[in-house]
Amino acid sequence: MPSPQTPVNSPFGYRSTASEVAEQVDLAGRYVVVTGGYSGIGTETVRALAGAGARVIVGARREAQAREVLDSFEGDIAILPLDLADPQSIDSFADSVAERTASVDILVNNAAIMASPLARDARGYEMQFATNHLGHFQLAARLWPLLAADGGARVVALSSIGHRLPGLDLDDPHFERRDYDKWLAYGQAKSANALFALQLDKLGEAHGVRAFAVHPGGIATPLQRHLTMDEQRAMGWYDEDGNVHEAFKSTEEGAATSVWCATSPLLEGMGGVYCEDCDIAVAADPDNPRSGGYWPHIRDEALAKRLWADSEQMVGVEFRP
Repeated sequence: MPSPQTPVNSPFGYRSTASEVAEQVDLAGRYVVVTGGYSGIGTETVRALAGAGARVIVGARREAQAREVLDSFEGDIAILPLDLADPQSIDSFADSVAERTASVDILVNNAAIMASPLARDARGYEMQFATNHLGHFQLAARLWPLLAADGGARVVALSSIGHRLPGLDLDDPHFERRDYDKWLAYGQAKSANALFALQLDKLGEAHGVRAFAVHPGGIATPLQRHLTMDEQRAMGWYDEDGNVHEAFKSTEEGAATSVWCATSPLLEGMGGVYCEDCDIAVAADPDNPRSGGYWPHIRDEALAKRLWADSEQMVGVEFRP
């Protein structure tokens, strides 16, 4: 039996765009929820899915900015307030979605913060873990009845090549006993995103809910807002003249794998996999840290199960599909 992490020979690839992926897709009458769908690759994810006929609900922490960006887009797009670091905001958002539809066909957990200075939410939780992972965990739990309705749905969790950073520590996820490192915190959150998809797919398969983790690629977006240009040059993202590295994707290209996981017929009956460049990824080459692929810990089912149980305790919501 082939490994779940076996590529499916997708017709799309590294430079494919979200609109190209969605070109032959008909989402008429389908409801889609996208977090952070008004910035970076989120905008192109929304544009492509709405262009395919979906009714898209965008969760936005900055509503005015979202309206400024999305009002010119074609299609059925609604904007609702959502702060993933605020449990009450998540609950209110989920209630508002439920008032609009009895089912959600696609959930794209796109919103994120990256390499931010140490900050904590009202519960004392480290902000990158709280926003990128726990907020989306609670949101999926609250939307679960809608996801499981009508035979199921797809959930797309945005991870990152940053999952390779060795920051996942479930004994101290909020940096209460260890020194804070913004990159280790980011790597921890992105590992958690991939592990969430792994466990959600395992629990949701019987209900027709399949989940996918996505590495969108390197893209110059507002996600880098907490990094100085000197830091980005040191990492090779920009040259001395301020030109972005040629390997970086455009936002249209960066959104392609999210849209592919949300819509591709090649993934029917599948889930729980880590994807990049519009296909299922293979294991990373440890001798080539800049190559694609995944590291083994995000495929660890025992770790995913423990993270799930810990997340339930942290958010105070039992999520047992």
